[in-house]
Amino acid sequence: MSEILKAIILGIIQGLTEFLPVSSSGHIELGQAILGVNYGANEEKFSVILHLATALSTIIVFRKDILEIIKGLFQFKYNEETQFSLKIIISMIPAALVGILFEDYIESFFKGNILLVGVMLLLTGLLLFLADKAKNTLKSVSYSNAFVIGIAQMIAILPGISRSGATISTSVLLGVDRGKAARFSFLMVVPLILGKVAKDILDGGTIMGTGSEAIPFIAGFFAALITGVVACVWMIALVKKSKLVYFSIYCFIVGLIAIAWSLLY
Repeated sequence: MSEILKAIILGIIQGLTEFLPVSSSGHIELGQAILGVNYGANEEKFSVILHLATALSTIIVFRKDILEIIKGLFQFKYNEETQFSLKIIISMIPAALVGILFEDYIESFFKGNILLVGVMLLLTGLLLFLADKAKNTLKSVSYSNAFVIGIAQMIAILPGISRSGATISTSVLLGVDRGKAARFSFLMVVPLILGKVAKDILDGGTIMGTGSEAIPFIAGFFAALITGVVACVWMIALVKKSKLVYFSIYCFIVGLIAIAWSLLY
């Protein structure tokens, strides 16, 4: 199998699993293990480029919301848009601090640790199961909710814990409306990803890999972007219809398979 095709497959996996609550990092780890992919020193860059693609998917899907937020901010008033932006900033704090202070330590978890992925997928499945049973409300995200959801996003840095699954489940368990929970979950990660990309560029690096890896990276990027748009729209509809239990079962199954794989190979 060519490196370009492998990158496209991984891009599709990223696009689907970034928005579906089944852990994109966990599935990328599993996908790389199964496909025998190893980008070596450029592995983190490949991860960044895939996450950039799904961040752009979010921007495309929520472009009207984002424009309204920007317009509201330029009114320089304490309006709904300003409050939403402040909540996004609050939600970013836990993950941003951990990412800055423990970047090298975190990277050590993304080294083909399939057993960890399996265990964390089981935890994701449990969160989704509990959230599926929670009652729906019309409540919006509060400032305190935003910080707690941010902690969930911080924990989801671990491979195998779904970021969208953790943040949406936490929101729903806090009593937030399911549709608003999905919207907040998807928008809160965009500044973090764009910040990470900006940091890599300012550090003098390139996010597209080097030499022969550039073309597979570009192919993976567009595969994740296109798939991400479809998955984002689909996930919003599924959350509103309270269909999280199916993803819970899926996480349990894949988690058990990952654990078995790690013990047998």
